[in-house]
Amino acid sequence: MCWAGRMMLGTFSILLVLVHAAAACEFGPFPYRATGIVCRMTKPAALLLNQETAQVIQAAFRNAKFPNITGERSMRLLGRVAYGLSNIQVNDLSIERSEVELKEDNAIHISIKNVTALFKGTLTYGYSGAWFLQLFHSVDFEIESSIDFQLNINLMCQKDQVTPDASDCYLTFHKLTLHLQGDKQPGWLKQLFTDFISFTLKLVLKREVCKEINAVAQTLTNFILDLAANFVQDKDIIVDVSLASDPVIRASYIESHHKGIVLYKNNSSVLSDSVFSPSLLTESRMLYFWLSEHSLSSLASAAFLDGRLLLNLRGEKLQELFEMEDTEVQRKAVQMIFQGISYNDSVAKVWSLTQPQISLQPEGTVVRSLVAVEVSILPAGEEPLVALYMEKEITVTIQATYAEKKLILQPVDSSVEMKVFKCTADPSGKDPSIQNFLQNVILVAGIPEVTSSIGSALTSLMNSKRLDLFDIINPEIITRKGYVIVQLDFGFPSHLLLNFLDKSL
Repeated sequence: MCWAGRMMLGTFSILLVLVHAAAACEFGPFPYRATGIVCRMTKPAALLLNQETAQVIQAAFRNAKFPNITGERSMRLLGRVAYGLSNIQVNDLSIERSEVELKEDNAIHISIKNVTALFKGTLTYGYSGAWFLQLFHSVDFEIESSIDFQLNINLMCQKDQVTPDASDCYLTFHKLTLHLQGDKQPGWLKQLFTDFISFTLKLVLKREVCKEINAVAQTLTNFILDLAANFVQDKDIIVDVSLASDPVIRASYIESHHKGIVLYKNNSSVLSDSVFSPSLLTESRMLYFWLSEHSLSSLASAAFLDGRLLLNLRGEKLQELFEMEDTEVQRKAVQMIFQGISYNDSVAKVWSLTQPQISLQPEGTVVRSLVAVEVSILPAGEEPLVALYMEKEITVTIQATYAEKKLILQPVDSSVEMKVFKCTADPSGKDPSIQNFLQNVILVAGIPEVTSSIGSALTSLMNSKRLDLFDIINPEIITRKGYVIVQLDFGFPSHLLLNFLDKSL
């Protein structure tokens, strides 16, 4: 369920949340450093996310609170000249391009080239001297600017959470031109105040814009951390995705190792070893998730303990199950089991009696469990009657795919061994036609129906965590002995970032 966890929303935060923390984090002794889940984001994904840098920079400029700028200088003949810039606003912001580099010092370097912005506001100035009375004037101004940004985003660990530090921020000004009252021609007054305020204005822009970029990155990170925590938790079942070891940053990918321990109420699984190796993942796709057999098996056990491995079938579903083939043997068996009662007045209950045993193999996910099947008929005005009860040891190999925003579980191999059989139509249990019929129903229709229902339930659960809002491209779910790899490309949902920035800033 967790292979779509830490995706999307914000260039800085996405990259940082996937990497998580670094040297500042302290990890406990082995076995707590064992790895159950690994995430790898490759350079193409980082480049795609970096295209959204413009949205973050624009939000930073838009949300920055520029203070009034004041200054004073002594001028020969004019005396002391004081000035103030107020009501500073930003208009017409554009970004030419943005580049990202992954550095092995646990940092992400983002270069933003040629940010053009038009600042507007009011200039108030006054001067006094031996030949003049003290006078104050107020004029509207515009400042045309062209700026390059260099952001060196470092990773920090605070209160067991990863935070991005984007305070290492540099601005290079290629252009800073002052216009007064729309006059584009140079004049002594414009030249005078341009000389006065350029240096001060550069300092203010650097301080305020860089401070706001850092704040936006932190806001996005907190949002994604909350989103990720919610994704891997459902009621009493929680997956611990805290870091198991230091992250790895290479020029071509970012990789983070997580515990992947399943917590259920006061109990937790124990992962003492890991079979992960970096060579198991390639760099041809944007995003990879490696999940251990132990993590998936622990999730299945928690679902069993929480009473989730139960399915009720009635009405049309029940009819489809028992009338999968129109034969004399089928009609006779159905008549004997249901005693003429309609499917709408009957219910089939299927549930797991034991914790499922999960084994990941190249052929798929092999699930073994003792399963009970109970069919009850509900005669009008009478107590429910159990017409059939069975316990079967079922082993099924399942292949999983994800397409059209749905998780599809397809059984490719199944076996059933009868353990308990009770049927009112065959009290002695010696009628082979009924048992053979039921065996065929379970293999041909029952197991596919159960796996389909589980796939639908998992899809609904993941969509309730907002997975369906993301554009997942050509996902592949590949099982190997002891682990599964999910690899995919993705498209960035820009509207989600814009909506988040509009609501949060």
